[in-house]
Amino acid sequence: MSKVLLTGATGLLGNAIARALVADGRAVRALVRSPDKAATVVPRGCELVPGDVTDAESLAVALRGCSVVYHAAGLPEQWLAAESTFDRVNTGGTRNLVRAALAGRVERFVYTSTIDTFLFPAAGLTFDESEIDPAPKATAYERSKQTADRLVTDALSEGLPAVFLHPSGIYGPGPATSPGTNQLIADLVRGKVPMLLPGGIPVVHCDDAARGHLAAERDAEIGARYILSESYHSLLDVARSVSAITRTSKVPPVMPLAVARVVAEVGERVARWTQRAPLLPRGQLTFLQYEARPVSHKAERELGWVPRPFAQGLAETIDFLRGAGRC
Repeated sequence: MSKVLLTGATGLLGNAIARALVADGRAVRALVRSPDKAATVVPRGCELVPGDVTDAESLAVALRGCSVVYHAAGLPEQWLAAESTFDRVNTGGTRNLVRAALAGRVERFVYTSTIDTFLFPAAGLTFDESEIDPAPKATAYERSKQTADRLVTDALSEGLPAVFLHPSGIYGPGPATSPGTNQLIADLVRGKVPMLLPGGIPVVHCDDAARGHLAAERDAEIGARYILSESYHSLLDVARSVSAITRTSKVPPVMPLAVARVVAEVGERVARWTQRAPLLPRGQLTFLQYEARPVSHKAERELGWVPRPFAQGLAETIDFLRGAGRC
């Protein structure tokens, strides 16, 4: 079978993709910045090759002998001291990998985009893959992913055999180096969340998102896009679900939106001076207020993709986090 080059194997989604590929009997080469550190995280059976998506020369070396690329690397943070880092990694890294893949004449380029590239309707309404948002989004992260998505799209006309996956908020078993929603779950279990933020997030279990990627490599037409999202939940709903599973966790109150906006604004002003991440990045609050509700009907119909219910995935995740000593 075709040898795969995978980026992002130390992240939550990339790690799940690595596990799925290895379980499928695939030969996987993982691009990692530090093979020694990655060896404790990346699944056994993966070949580790040193490199970085921002280093074009390392990509050319890593791609030798690989005919399939899974590009899951990226910076998902909502705040960085230097916003240009988003462009350097998310946009520049994608550009480098696209050029290397074209030069290497790969057979498939499986690209992990984001739901942020789509046009969001009014809060609370559902959306699908039908309309890319032409306007720049509110945060540097979102804009960097929009630009990266356009780079891959433009490369289709040059012969890049790309397919696009658009996962929502990832959670589930995976490395502690990629906390995200898992950190919220762990903090809720430990009673470390004094107040919940208003708004909510769409979610998908990392293993289900990984299965969607493999299905797209196998069955999707070149240029096809697929949202991978199971359900939407307010943070209050998430807290209530955690409490119901653990039977010990209390449900924190919800912070008023006006208060949250003040906290975010003041926090970012202080962060510009201290160069340390604010307690509440404005981008995070902005996304929660979108109440984004993507639907995955296309993936379910064309790829046979069926994600596990959130209640099941949440219980599995809590068991994993407890077993790993993270909550």
